[in-house]
Amino acid sequence: MASLSSRARRAVAFGTCAALCVLLLSGPSRAGELVMFERSGCPWCQRFDAEISPIYDRTDEGRQAPLRRVDMRAGVPGDLALAAPVRFAPTFVLVEEGREVGRITGYMSDDAFWGMLGSLIHKPAQSQ
Repeated sequence: MASLSSRARRAVAFGTCAALCVLLLSGPSRAGELVMFERSGCPWCQRFDAEISPIYDRTDEGRQAPLRRVDMRAGVPGDLALAAPVRFAPTFVLVEEGREVGRITGYMSDDAFWGMLGSLIHKPAQSQ
């Protein structure tokens, strides 16, 4: 096989570097923290606890957006900036650097939750 010229070697090196950068930076568009606003006695919160809580930390979504639980009676923690008030339990707010980037109001089923959370996590960043 013929030896590559200096220019060709630089082009191959640049292409390899560019491909590695794309692979390293092509993770989800959203990551941060998933804040669950809950209320004591909430049946839908209890259903979430039975169906999702036991496995959440072991999922890709759980690693990308760890779950933080907040009692709605305590109010919104000072380190969070929400786009709107939380009115229903449970409400799941995806935050990035303390700012809301999306939310899921309510919990109906594990399939619906995973689908909506996946859409939020992989939603392209919007300019603000």
